[in-house]
Amino acid sequence: MVNARKQLQLTEKRFKDSHPHLVFDLGMRYGNPSIKNALNNLRKQNCDKIIIFPLYPQYCAATTGSTFDAVAKEFLNWRWVPSLRFISNYHTNDQYINALCNSIKEYWEKNSKPKKLIFSYHGVPKKYLDKGDPYHCYCHKTARLVANELNLNEDEYIVTFQSRFGTQVWLQPYTDEILTGLAKDGIDSVDIFCPGFLCDCLETLEE
Repeated sequence: MVNARKQLQLTEKRFKDSHPHLVFDLGMRYGNPSIKNALNNLRKQNCDKIIIFPLYPQYCAATTGSTFDAVAKEFLNWRWVPSLRFISNYHTNDQYINALCNSIKEYWEKNSKPKKLIFSYHGVPKKYLDKGDPYHCYCHKTARLVANELNLNEDEYIVTFQSRFGTQVWLQPYTDEILTGLAKDGIDSVDIFCPGFLCDCLETLEE
C-alpha cells in the first residue's frame, strides 16, 4: 500500500501541469481501498471519462481480466455510465522496458553481473495458455525485449514461473526447479528479476 500510494502521488505530480483537469484514485482488486470506492470517488467528482489502468504489465484473465470484471460489475449499479477506456497491457511499452533495463543496469553497476539472469513471473495453470490466454507469450516478449536492450545472449537469461500450488500443471519451467538445476551445473551467481510485479508487497517479496 505504501508503494502503491507513492506511485499514485508521483503520477499526479507528473501530470499536474500538463493535464491539470485529471483526477486520480487508487483501487485494490482484493482489499481496500476497493475498486468500488475508487470509482465512486471519481463519480462524486463528476468524472465523465474514466481510464482504468491495471498495474499488471502482462495481460492475464486472472488478473487484468478479473479487474475488468470487477469494474463492469460495479457499473451494473450505476444509472449513468461514463465513457470508459481500459488499458489491457503494456508489456512492450518503450518506457516500461527502459525502466526495467535501468533498474537492472543500476544494480549491476553496484554489483557484479551474474552468470545467469532469471526473469521470474507469477505462474498460472497451463490450461489458461491452452485456452488462448496470452500471458505466457507476453512474459516471454517482455523478457526478450529487456534482454535485447541489455545485449544478453540466449545463454545468459531464462524465463521461469513461480507461485504454483495444487496438483495441476502450471506454466513451466518452474523457478525453484531451475535454481536447483543451475546449482547442479555449477552456476554460482544468479540474479532474479520479477517484471510482472509493478508494486512489490510482502507476499511477492517473501515468495
